[in-house]
Amino acid sequence: MFPNHLPPSHRYLLTGLLILWALLLFGGFVLGRPSGEPLRRMPLWTRIASSLVLMIAAWLWALVARGTPAQHFGQWLALGMTFGLLGDLSMAGLLPWGQRVLGGIAMFGLGHVFYLTALMGFGNGQGLDQPGIRWGAWCVWLLIGLAGWYVIVFRGQTPTFLHWAALPYALLLASTAGLASGLALQAPLFAPMAVGAALFLLSDLILAGGLFSGLKFPLIDDVVWLTYGPGQMLIVYAIGSALRFLQTAP
Repeated sequence: MFPNHLPPSHRYLLTGLLILWALLLFGGFVLGRPSGEPLRRMPLWTRIASSLVLMIAAWLWALVARGTPAQHFGQWLALGMTFGLLGDLSMAGLLPWGQRVLGGIAMFGLGHVFYLTALMGFGNGQGLDQPGIRWGAWCVWLLIGLAGWYVIVFRGQTPTFLHWAALPYALLLASTAGLASGLALQAPLFAPMAVGAALFLLSDLILAGGLFSGLKFPLIDDVVWLTYGPGQMLIVYAIGSALRFLQTAP
């Protein structure tokens, strides 16, 4: 996760942020008390705080990557995580607009545009752009995203604007998983990032099931966060994977 040349001060800070994120997310689940309905234990403040910590970690990683070929990769991922935090705030109803779900989709969608920009830019710059692998993985994940949207959001429903808006959003998240998988197939150091992008998509599909299809099971809201949070963490800390790749590249 950490490149060899990382100064001890940065290593301690990034490790500390990772521990704090885990305490907020998993500690909030373990120590939280069930709310009025049995859908969650995790308090709102620990969920939002965990995303805030990841955003801070992302910008610290971007600072570490300055002056290296991973500079833009780090900056785009940090921007993506920033919009992820805005998406969390919107979904929680903490931003001043009425359409919290549509606003969340917009914020997360913009975040994934930044993630895709990071993946494409780094892959092109480092020769990790074999067309068969990159576009093959992308097509596979697009099919997964399309199938997930159809089964969970569209099938059996009377579609509204929000149902249709969820389609390009699902394909956008699937595209991140696809390009991250294509990168990982060429450079295994990026496998955690691919897992993170897949967890993000899984989390979103579970959330969509609750929003559009009435899916409910005990602690479903916590399951959404226990897949989404680790997914975002693995994406953010992939900046370290990029720096490690640069150290080992010929």
